[in-house]
Amino acid sequence: MRASKISLGLATVAVAAFFSGCKEPTGKIARTEALYLAGSQWGEPSTFNPLAESWQPAWPVNDRFNLMYETMVSYNSLTGKVEPGLGTLVSSNNDSVVVDLNPAAKWSDGKPVTSTDVKFVFDLGRRFKEAASAYVIEFISEIKVSTVENGGIKTERLTFMVDKEQRNNPLAILDMLQSTRIAPAHVFEPLIASAGNKLDSVKKLAIDKKPVVSGPYNLKSYSSEKIILERRDDYWGNQALHGGQLPAPKFIIHPIFKGNDAFATGMQRGTIDASMTFIPQIGDEKKNGISTWLDKEPYYLPGAIPMMIFNVTREPMNDKNFRRAFAAAIDHEKIRRLAVSGYSIDMRPGLVMPTGLEGKFYDSAEAAKHSVAPGIESAKKILAEAGYKAVRKPDGSLDYTTDKAGKKLKTLLITSPTGWSDWEAMVRLAVASLREAGIDAREGFVDASQYWPAKSSGKFDLLMDKPASVITPSLPWSRFDAVMSSRNWQPSETGSMNQNQGRYNQPGVPGYNPKVDSLLNAIPLTTDSAALRKAYVQLNNIFLDDQPAVPLVYLPEQFYQFSEKTWTNWPTEKNAYGPAQLPWVSAGINTLWKLKLAKQEP
Repeated sequence: MRASKISLGLATVAVAAFFSGCKEPTGKIARTEALYLAGSQWGEPSTFNPLAESWQPAWPVNDRFNLMYETMVSYNSLTGKVEPGLGTLVSSNNDSVVVDLNPAAKWSDGKPVTSTDVKFVFDLGRRFKEAASAYVIEFISEIKVSTVENGGIKTERLTFMVDKEQRNNPLAILDMLQSTRIAPAHVFEPLIASAGNKLDSVKKLAIDKKPVVSGPYNLKSYSSEKIILERRDDYWGNQALHGGQLPAPKFIIHPIFKGNDAFATGMQRGTIDASMTFIPQIGDEKKNGISTWLDKEPYYLPGAIPMMIFNVTREPMNDKNFRRAFAAAIDHEKIRRLAVSGYSIDMRPGLVMPTGLEGKFYDSAEAAKHSVAPGIESAKKILAEAGYKAVRKPDGSLDYTTDKAGKKLKTLLITSPTGWSDWEAMVRLAVASLREAGIDAREGFVDASQYWPAKSSGKFDLLMDKPASVITPSLPWSRFDAVMSSRNWQPSETGSMNQNQGRYNQPGVPGYNPKVDSLLNAIPLTTDSAALRKAYVQLNNIFLDDQPAVPLVYLPEQFYQFSEKTWTNWPTEKNAYGPAQLPWVSAGINTLWKLKLAKQEP
């Protein structure tokens, strides 16, 4: 992590090169008109196609970003409320989720946003198995459209019917409504038809020339150095959602750098206004004008849990006693202090965060009963009782580990992407503790092109991952589901899995625990708060008993940090009008209407 501090000189050169090398387009844009945001685009943009898979398009078309293509609703990760987007949530129950489409919503070509557009996107999965929205057909049996009057204005009402025969999960539908980009049917239907009704052909289109969008900004230009968006002054939401105001910045520019250091340097210089990149030791940087949600450590609000996931189909990870010993050996405090610069509250056992919106589901007493005692000596004791032995070299360092039969175990590799500096630090610290405890584990850093296929195929010993990495209405259910659900269990030899990549709780074999899937199925339909808490406690207890993964630390949903050299009035703990999100993510976009220009020096 200290390497980031050393390389700031090179980062300064990179920032200077960016701003000197792009004067042709940006020289015409006054600094007081432009908001520079960073942290979501790491390579040259290749497509802005909203029908592509969520990870393919360039910023801001990927993920839950509402600058160009909007979602039906937004989720406020601070308050837990579902806020208006293209529509307004009317009701949600075990049978349906109802949304009223805003009658003022329009596309940038002047045509209205209608139920046809919404159904077009959600129904693509029924028409094409290769559609990014194909998974929704397991959740939504039908989208009913009706007309209601709100204040004398006719409004289209969309009722998303819960598919009782398949997933039976209204929570997941709420997640979809705040993550699924709505695209104009009148643009894309003709493209699909002209491609011979082949969606894959349309998905390959860049959609980068005057795209028809519904959001407050549109694409102005892009290159390998930056993406520039320009404000749409005729955006429908200015009047309908923001009292007639325009977003404060006329332009939003996302510079593209190779590493985190350049972003930190840009914020120090005031050439970048906000970033979601990891900056080590930000307490040292705050005097340089970088601010965070909290004034003091941990500086950020927790929102996600990086963890190591065991491949339980491989020895010795198929032994829960080994997995529990592994968990006991991890020094969470060292990871908290050294790997992530103290950006976390103290780690507690399990998959439920003990604070914020999830805190009401956490039971400390129950977690203590089911979790292992932490520490190296505890790990050694569990290993010895389970029959494992550490064989050490004359200098005391670990040579290898043997199993219950005295057989030498192979070195376990922890697969993690190269260059993800905070993850690399977590893995290195964990390896040091594990080897001290007598577990033969090593770093297994790989290129991202190798990491993603290994993740879905199960071709790993242990995997660094951050399941359910964004805050949505379904948390903490979605985190448990991502780690423990056996619904689509596939052996690594013949199939890939988009969840439970560790192949935990295989159905139909001795040891399968039906209670896990029973609880995962029941929680989305449980409306009584006491019963819901009880279900989460039971599920967390099973997780701790079986330890299919080892949570390492709490991290924010994104590293929300900003500079006030050019723009002020950012949301903070003391000015909590919005969530701790960059102003393009979900409900965080509302910040754009609240920003104010700092007083400029003459």
